[in-house]
Amino acid sequence: MAFVTRQFVRAASSSSTASASAKKIVIKHVTVIGGGLMGAGIAQVAAATGHTVVLVDQTEDILTKSKKGIEESLRKVAKKKFAENPKAGEEFVEKTLSSVSISTDAASVVHSTDLVVEAIVENLEVKNELFKRLDKFAAEHTVFASNTSSLQITNIANATTRQDRFAGLHFFNPVPLMKLVEVIKTPMTSQKTFESLIDFSKTLGKHPVSCKDSPGFIVNRLLVPYLMEAVRLYERGDAAKEDIDVAMKLGAGYPMGPFELLDYIGLDTMKFIVDGWHELDAQNPVFQPSASMNKLVAEKKLGKKAGEGFYKYK
Repeated sequence: MAFVTRQFVRAASSSSTASASAKKIVIKHVTVIGGGLMGAGIAQVAAATGHTVVLVDQTEDILTKSKKGIEESLRKVAKKKFAENPKAGEEFVEKTLSSVSISTDAASVVHSTDLVVEAIVENLEVKNELFKRLDKFAAEHTVFASNTSSLQITNIANATTRQDRFAGLHFFNPVPLMKLVEVIKTPMTSQKTFESLIDFSKTLGKHPVSCKDSPGFIVNRLLVPYLMEAVRLYERGDAAKEDIDVAMKLGAGYPMGPFELLDYIGLDTMKFIVDGWHELDAQNPVFQPSASMNKLVAEKKLGKKAGEGFYKYK
């Protein structure tokens, strides 16, 4: 009898697992909104792993540059991956590029997509407006995901009627090289949606980690306070920024010091994140703004991209 019971439980468990698996969405067609570095990178890795991709942005010029950037990136990948077989490398590049189409009309392409990934400006109002519009045109099964690094997913999902099919899918720059993806599950995200995005991330060759919808998720919630504490150390006059950078590289084994990393990320981006967190919890000492960083941003000294931030690059 015990044997029969075990067999029944095992069979029931197997059937339940198969049923749950069957319910998951198999993502084949992907629409990426935003042709910047992140959006183009997401489009590239999706196309390179057998997905059909539509890359959407506001103008043909932006999209032409995006696709050219994807091609250049693919050629670098192919040169390394197919070093001993250049012909196979060329075929890989051509096949991947053929899987990426471009459009300036998001509403007209989402009706047949399985997943919409948004990678546009970090502005809640703009994101809400986009998703509210796309919600009207996307198929019932279509999953929406935001690549935001600093905004709460719940606040974006609330602009739609598909909160159960909405999650965060946070990639890291440069997308083709960085293995991590944070999959953010809100209180409304269904298990089916969550598991489908975990599976999708794995098909891209990424390593997904899961996190609740909390400020900064995992990486930025740990990284940003570290960077801001380095700035405060410098502001108090406890140590020079150069010494702080050297200390963290040689003492902690970090590839970049905090001030080098701040300049690389962009001081305007960092200020935006900190200001947003400060609005959520003004009493949290970790979320306090920095006077010296705010001054640099006001002076348009935004970091490496501007030629000057905490360091000069000209």
